[in-house]
Formats: sequence, structure tokens, C-alpha cells
Amino acid sequence: MNAPAAIATPCVQVCIVDGPSGLCLGCYRTLTEIAGWRALDPTERDRIMAELPSRAGRIEPGRLG
Repeated sequence: MNAPAAIATPCVQVCIVDGPSGLCLGCYRTLTEIAGWRALDPTERDRIMAELPSRAGRIEPGRLG
């Protein structure tokens, strides 16, 4: 029996949501994206992952550490 393929994820185990932006301070995903990550098709996950670096600017710099 083959094991299921691993799903790529930007999770870094820092699960704190910034209230004003609604983004996780660790991976910059929204709670909706985090909750539905496994159900997304690979193309949609890739699209979101490509967008994540630009989301850091939506979080107040002092909150990022």
C-alpha cells in the first residue's frame, strides 16, 4: 500500500492570528485558507503560496517580531 502524497504547506508552527489583517503571523494565510488547505487543489495551493510573501506588508511591523 502506498502512503498518500504529502501536501505542501507554508505552516511554520507559529499559529497566531493578527486581528486587524486576519492573517496568521507565521504563514500569512487567513483562517479560512488554513482550515480548508487540505481540500484545495494543488493549483490553488500554489497560487496562495506565491501570494504569501506580499501579505507580510498587511501586518503592522511590530507584530512580526
